[in-house]
Amino acid sequence: MNKLNKMINKKKFISCSMFVCILLAALLALCIQPAAAKDYIPPGHEYTENYYDAYGEPALFASVLGDTEFSRGETARLNVVLSNRGVLYGVKSVRDAGTSEIRHQISLKELEYESRRTTARGVKASLVSATDFIEVDPATSSQVVEKIFPGELPDGPLTFTLTISDNAPAGIYLLEMNVVYEYQSDVRMTTGEVSQLGLSTDHATYYTTANTTMSIPVVVESEPDFEVSDVSGALTAGKSGMINVTYTNTGELPATDAVARIIVMKPLTTENSLRYLGTLRPGESRTVSYTISAGSSAVEKMYALIARSGISMRMERSPSQTT
Repeated sequence: MNKLNKMINKKKFISCSMFVCILLAALLALCIQPAAAKDYIPPGHEYTENYYDAYGEPALFASVLGDTEFSRGETARLNVVLSNRGVLYGVKSVRDAGTSEIRHQISLKELEYESRRTTARGVKASLVSATDFIEVDPATSSQVVEKIFPGELPDGPLTFTLTISDNAPAGIYLLEMNVVYEYQSDVRMTTGEVSQLGLSTDHATYYTTANTTMSIPVVVESEPDFEVSDVSGALTAGKSGMINVTYTNTGELPATDAVARIIVMKPLTTENSLRYLGTLRPGESRTVSYTISAGSSAVEKMYALIARSGISMRMERSPSQTT
């Protein structure tokens, strides 16, 4: 009889042990269930427990990939790499897990979640030019990166399209890049009551919005530049005439072996459209002459001759055409 009672008690003990193991496994499975960031509104603190407070946040920096020197009149791409140098400075325990193995596992899971504090999420970078000499293409002025992990570079740079004005003085220009992002400011583990809210997550993440402004230097190269500073002469229909064009080097560097070219269209013609200017230092001017023939059918009006900055000549009526 005693032997039978012992066997019954042993079976009961085994059954109870198996039940406890199954319950423990279920609770641990609930504790390690992942939750996607920001896919729900986090529950209030009354549905959570906090075991640790972490310290640290993302620190974003910008660097330019490739050349930052551009020429006047150029349309170019500016490649900017965002890096995250955020550091987790430390973690402080604010709740004792006690002797409970389950609570100990929960606290360790929160510690793992707290380590993600330095990741920048939903990063939006907007590049703005404060000068009229450099235009940022509106189609590329705002760029978005989903996540930037500390110590890791994004898959590719942010690419902005710039247009440099033909009249931009040489020098350094600072473009402003405003960066807005979010990072997790607190993580708390959820209690069993969170299921009443229709959620199935083991932790709640609370985010803070941050922003920073970075300066991106862009250099407009020094180079020779020309303007037509004076035009003299007149043309008569049915005859050839001489016009004088003065070119001035308005750039920052000397122009060596410079050649001027003029383009004319019907009813105007020229046999030699090229003139040698030689070397012109910054601010120096040189005048050259072109022989232009006007057709007899040319009417009296202003004609545009194509050269640097453009030339306008007025056509006069020939004396033989005057009644």
